[in-house]
Amino acid sequence: MKISLKIFLGYFVLVGLAAWFVLTIFVDEVKPGVRQAMEDTLVDTANVLAELAANDVKNGNIVNGNFAKSLSQYQARAAKADTSNANISGVRKQSADYRVYITNIKGIVLFDSANLGLGQDYSQWNDVYLTLHGKYGVRSSPVVIGDKHSDTIMYVAAAIKDGSKVIGSLTVAKANRTVLPFIERAQNKIIRWGALLFVLSIAIGALFTWRFTRKINSLRDYAINIARGKKATPPTSSNDELSDLAKAMQTMRSELDGKQYVQESVQHLTHELKSPITAIQASLELISPNMEPADQAHFLAQIKTQSGRVQTIIQNMLGLATLEHQQQLQQVTSVNLSALIQTQIKHLSQKTHALQASIDAACSPSLTIQADSFLLGQAIVNLLENALDFSPPNSIINVDVIQSKHHILIQVKDQGAGIPDYALDKVFDKFYSLPRPENSPNAGQKSTGLGLNFVQEVAKLHGGKVSLNNHANRGALAVLSLPASIVTT
Repeated sequence: MKISLKIFLGYFVLVGLAAWFVLTIFVDEVKPGVRQAMEDTLVDTANVLAELAANDVKNGNIVNGNFAKSLSQYQARAAKADTSNANISGVRKQSADYRVYITNIKGIVLFDSANLGLGQDYSQWNDVYLTLHGKYGVRSSPVVIGDKHSDTIMYVAAAIKDGSKVIGSLTVAKANRTVLPFIERAQNKIIRWGALLFVLSIAIGALFTWRFTRKINSLRDYAINIARGKKATPPTSSNDELSDLAKAMQTMRSELDGKQYVQESVQHLTHELKSPITAIQASLELISPNMEPADQAHFLAQIKTQSGRVQTIIQNMLGLATLEHQQQLQQVTSVNLSALIQTQIKHLSQKTHALQASIDAACSPSLTIQADSFLLGQAIVNLLENALDFSPPNSIINVDVIQSKHHILIQVKDQGAGIPDYALDKVFDKFYSLPRPENSPNAGQKSTGLGLNFVQEVAKLHGGKVSLNNHANRGALAVLSLPASIVTT
């Protein structure tokens, strides 16, 4: 299982459990909370009505007194739809939901607004019994006695007093189902918002997981590129543990590459310097005071040539070493590619003239890219020099720049003999060089073998690649491919 899926599933379970726990508590607390609020209201109502009914109870006129008449008028008003149209949080109230009954000191019902218990003995009901004994009287009973699934009614009583003497009790009853719409509405609202919050939390978790795993994947790709010896830029992120890990990997790579590079460079340099040093040593041994001046001049020229070759190898090696240790471009600017190519052609004008050759370039004058002008210029020069070295006199070197949707191709085509099949897969190896053709000024000589390797490193730094093959019309075709993303608009 991928780490991204593990993180997301862990987050999903955590958020799911938290959401379920919180929603369960909220939903479970809605019903008792609403009923407690209703009970509080019934307590106030019962005490107010007890005071209003006290005089009629004392006078023995509770059935036909002012209290009974007022209560009857309240019920009549509530029964009229045109006058009872209260809209309470989206719930319309259209009926009188209170039942009021009054008992004497013995618990006998003297008055009942619903005419259900008149004359009955309610002295054993908790609301009446507790109130007549000076306590808080309240009960909740089913509408159908003995039926656990029946709707329940809440009864709250208050004492009716004559001075400080309790002379009866007044109970206000209200069915719990009357507040059920409010309970259901609150529960549904909590569930809806809870579901929305849950979905939002999951979305945030998915986004966090995606961002986190993207950083991990970038770090993984960086490690893979390191293992394969490719150039790679360490992933950039905020100052967190992943950023520290990337920096540590970069440091490790630099140290390992440095050690390996030194070993390889010493081996290659020793091998390449062996030939010119041997030639210099042989020339020195052959020179003597009695030698003919012409022979002395020949051997001195040989020493000079080989000394220059040693110097060139060392300089090119140092330049390539600097380039190989770069993981990304340091000096990126806007470069007009056509102008850059023309500049490099001018740099080679003397060599081109000596070979009686010409270089024709075809490039859009408006093509501008983001690149390292110096490095890209050196790479183009190396490709042009390589083409000139293997071209016969009076030949033409063609430079074509082709822009496509995904790439910019810089093609350098010569009219030489082409590349032997055995060398096609070695031309970019460090220090590998082919002897110049017989019809060239430097016939039989080899270069340092670092030029094409330099071009390859420049291409990698620009996110591209280079290839060198034979083309159908005789000669070699070098193609420097750069990503189209470096083109500026």
